[in-house]
Amino acid sequence: MYAIVDIAGQQFKVEAGNEIFVNRLAAAKGAAVEFNKVLLVDAEGAVKIGSPYVEGAVVKATVLEDDVKADKVLVFKKIRRKGFQKCNGHRQKLSKIKIDAIA
Repeated sequence: MYAIVDIAGQQFKVEAGNEIFVNRLAAAKGAAVEFNKVLLVDAEGAVKIGSPYVEGAVVKATVLEDDVKADKVLVFKKIRRKGFQKCNGHRQKLSKIKIDAIA
């Protein structure tokens, strides 16, 4: 059984027991969260597609870590023949969640 759910503006394919990184949530470590923006549910071949969301479908999860940093992304800018170089780095803050159940 899996579901496609909208979490913080991004779509994820989740199954019970999965651990995923999502954009930082406002929940603390160990808190239980529910996501009701479920776009699709597949229960052993019986597929339900929402328009836009499946009614009554909820994905329950637990926050494992609330302040994780992603890998660094370097933004390098250069203008040819002018001597201009600029390098900026960015690390996105994420939350690590574990999917408990799809109901």
